[in-house]
Amino acid sequence: MIISSKKLALPDPADALPGRDTPMPVTNRHFVTGNPILPPFPPSMEQAIFGLGCFWGAERKFWEYPHIYSTAVGYSGGYTPNPTYEEVCTGLTGHAEVVKVVYDPALTSFGKLLRLFWETHDPTLGMRQGPDIGTQYRSCVYTCTQEQLDEALASRAHYQHRLTEAGLGEITTEIRPAGAFYYAEDYHQQYLAKRPGGYSCIIPIELSGRPKYTD
Repeated sequence: MIISSKKLALPDPADALPGRDTPMPVTNRHFVTGNPILPPFPPSMEQAIFGLGCFWGAERKFWEYPHIYSTAVGYSGGYTPNPTYEEVCTGLTGHAEVVKVVYDPALTSFGKLLRLFWETHDPTLGMRQGPDIGTQYRSCVYTCTQEQLDEALASRAHYQHRLTEAGLGEITTEIRPAGAFYYAEDYHQQYLAKRPGGYSCIIPIELSGRPKYTD
């Protein structure tokens, strides 16, 4: 199999696709929780954005987690405004496939979501995840507060220590403050709830050969 080098390196902003001004129309009701997927959310809620490969299986891991108010899949981390899925797959938008997670910090914590994140994918693979290859599948955490950013960086150092102890590689996860989040097409939202037999690249940590985040 020949993989284009364009799909393994982020584009220069000047070379990115132009996109459009119109946001992607989506149904503002989570197929599983029944809560909105578009803001505004209740003021008590917090948000964070995670990229861990194909967003279908990634989103399911988060909506199944206790005390999650809502999730949505989309594109973030790149340059092209309001891209289509087809545009993201070219590697010329700079975006990753990501999941926006809306949660109640009184009932769960960002730290618990980080543990789920690290244990749900392989963060050492660079521009791929499982059989999916391209910049849109890179590992990333886009934070919404300084506290989240500090905690995410500390958690990366902690998990790197666990991986090093196990003789495994260096984490390639991108961690930085969140930029724009562009909603993916409606059919991608909660995809595996609508099509339970659909594709997911998620491999349980018990079968992956990687250590858990904590003992």
